[in-house]
Amino acid sequence: MTNTFSKNGSIGERVISTVSRRETDDFDTTVFVAESERDRVRGNRKMPDKPHQNLAIIGHVDHGKSTLVGRLLFETGSVPEHVIEQHKKEAEEKGKGGFEFAYVMDNLAEERERGVTIDIAHQEFDTDEYYFTIVDTPGHRDFVKNMITGASQADNAVLVVGADDGVQPQTQEHVFLARTLGIGELIVAVNKMDAVDYDEDRYREVVAEVKDLLNQVRFNTDDAEFIPISALEGDNVVEESDNTPWYDGRVVLEALNNLPEPEPPTDAPLRLPIQDVYTISGIGTVPVGRVETGILNVGESVSFQPSDVSGEVKTIEMHHEEVPEAQPGDNVGFNVRGVGKNDIRRGDVAGPADDPPKVADTFKAQIVVMQHPSVITSGYTPVFHAHTAQVACTIEALDQKINPASGEVEEEHPDFIQSGDAAVVTVRPQKPLSIEPSSEIPELGSFAVRDMGQTIAAGRVLEVNEK
Repeated sequence: MTNTFSKNGSIGERVISTVSRRETDDFDTTVFVAESERDRVRGNRKMPDKPHQNLAIIGHVDHGKSTLVGRLLFETGSVPEHVIEQHKKEAEEKGKGGFEFAYVMDNLAEERERGVTIDIAHQEFDTDEYYFTIVDTPGHRDFVKNMITGASQADNAVLVVGADDGVQPQTQEHVFLARTLGIGELIVAVNKMDAVDYDEDRYREVVAEVKDLLNQVRFNTDDAEFIPISALEGDNVVEESDNTPWYDGRVVLEALNNLPEPEPPTDAPLRLPIQDVYTISGIGTVPVGRVETGILNVGESVSFQPSDVSGEVKTIEMHHEEVPEAQPGDNVGFNVRGVGKNDIRRGDVAGPADDPPKVADTFKAQIVVMQHPSVITSGYTPVFHAHTAQVACTIEALDQKINPASGEVEEEHPDFIQSGDAAVVTVRPQKPLSIEPSSEIPELGSFAVRDMGQTIAAGRVLEVNEK
């Protein structure tokens, strides 16, 4: 196959580095899962013999998320033993004994020094049933904006809760976000059982705490699987542990194998949020991004919204090779005829010219307020993060206050809402924003609300009043 975009320097290299990179400024946290099995193209290239899942590992800081990931990678053969031994030696030299498994995912030097995961890390392993791309999400409050992106990429999630600490603030925040961002199934790993001497009563206390939290956000606890583990010692991660004779459920690996297979939304209309745009001499305009729904085809006429320009897809490149199409989950660069570099921008969404992405004049949304120093009233204008767009939006009206546990309406047109409240609100973007009802295209129907350097709320779009 030919490398279509390589005439003046390797656009293949530039596209992939752009799609794979991590943006870390205050309001820019887009991360793409690169080189996953479902990113490997149809046609002459290798196809996976197992379905693929993006799996988020979520939970409070220091509850053992990265250690669990490292243990899974080691036990499934994705990381050889000598690498773990190398990490163990390095961890001990830094006074971080016990962090050797976490070091598999914590790649940044700052993360190793502090012992917390700052950015989103990706790693792959396979089981009997699936190829998994793990999204190891940060737990420290400062890094919640990175967690938003990690969770929004995931099909399902493992919630890690320390048996010693139980439910903590970021446990709550991550569960709220996971529910709002459309995470499907949840495996709850009650970790650090070794720190509580594998005490069954303590395990059941933590399970009760987590169930209360899940009920608050209307997460069906029947769909959550609870497992007592020690990621550091390996208890109930891959094999049953003799230390928990009172537990007769599945181990983590079995629970992962039992997850339902996600169905790629190929039947939905094409929606491809734009991450970046290049102009290549002799080639033309090359947007890059990740297909969320539908299929991008060579020869197709696509519309970019809200910039409201259209062009023809001439070529598509993925992982340095030309491909005839791109499906959900694929990270691509594509050459578009009839569109200039300055005509489109990050935050635009590409879709079929005859079924373009919606552009909101206003939209109704259901939100959950996670933290705010005072109260939220109509007129409040924070920044909404939806797909690759970050747009200041005004909450024009508080339509209903909702009971977050039952979903029932508690109050019509409340004067204010505050931390812990759920509400239906009317929102007006201050700049053009392409967004979709979550009932129609859930991949473009969820958002996070940020202000003052923190996540204020998360929500999903109920309906869009188009421009």
